[in-house]
Amino acid sequence: MANRTIIITGGAGFIGSHVVRLFVNKYPDYRIINVDKLTYAGNLENLKDIENRPNYRFVKADICDFDAMLALIKDEKVDGIIHLAAESHVDRSIKDPFTFARTNVLGTLSLLQAARTCWEESGWEGKRFYHISTDEVYGALQFDGKLFREETKYDPHSPYSASKASSDHFVRAFHDTYGMPTIVTNCSNNYGPYQFPEKLIPLFINNIRYRKPLPVYGKGENVRDWLYVEDHARAIDLIFHKGKIAETYNIGGFNEWKNIDLIKVLIKTVDKVLGRPEGADDDLITFVQDRAGHDLRYAIDSSKLKSELGWEPSLQFEEGIEKTVRWYLDNQEWLDNVTSGDYQNYYKSMYKL
Repeated sequence: MANRTIIITGGAGFIGSHVVRLFVNKYPDYRIINVDKLTYAGNLENLKDIENRPNYRFVKADICDFDAMLALIKDEKVDGIIHLAAESHVDRSIKDPFTFARTNVLGTLSLLQAARTCWEESGWEGKRFYHISTDEVYGALQFDGKLFREETKYDPHSPYSASKASSDHFVRAFHDTYGMPTIVTNCSNNYGPYQFPEKLIPLFINNIRYRKPLPVYGKGENVRDWLYVEDHARAIDLIFHKGKIAETYNIGGFNEWKNIDLIKVLIKTVDKVLGRPEGADDDLITFVQDRAGHDLRYAIDSSKLKSELGWEPSLQFEEGIEKTVRWYLDNQEWLDNVTSGDYQNYYKSMYKL
């Protein structure tokens, strides 16, 4: 459909900024509205390169504000929503589960109800509510070769994954109850440019850069499947346009790595890019007490997405890691602005925030 108006929530965040950029550049006839509350993880500097495009608009708003969401969807005649806005850091969820329930559950419900109120009046045709979730809702896997599939039973173990599981259920319930055209995807761990440096890969790149300790939970044997963020954005684009209504799609990178092995690859890559001798920073690894409810292994089966829509990741992990490391080291001003907190003041005058 030409001339669509699409809201992308959480568009100033890590994954969201890549999705916003892709849609703004690829679909000049679309109107892309980036809705973001600008919590600590929202950074408009991520979108500096497209902020003046005629088909892009930023709206500072809280998805929990039902009246604001209702007015925006109605006034802008929005026909598509790609919902990425979420609290996403497991450690933070353990300390403050209320915030995760508020944003991830009630925020999603607010957005769903606002969209339903507007779209029911004009009809469901041409409308689409696409909810992005996580593989963590499935719980944990053992070292038995099994993978999370779309039909895997939900078994969340942290406040974060529990909040995302609840939001997934609300999205599906709105389809089953009201007929709302919805899609849900569950993705594996993302990595790449513009990730907030509380997450493992950018945090450790920065710590290696300054030769700070690299805290590793337990023995570092927990396994994660890693997905390059631009590959994820491509999948979101494809699923939004061609995915089947009421379906779930898993998006994974087919890149399982033990945390300790990943960290060793990071050290080796950062040292190579910085011209340090191999092994120079191996002693930065510091084992710390394991995190509460730390799931042993995540691994996504993306075969449905590949067979039905033809998507597969474009990068192998070592290639993606080197590309990621070089981006952070080539964009040290961005990294320094985020770690210092200066990024929060960067756009206040421009957007009158």
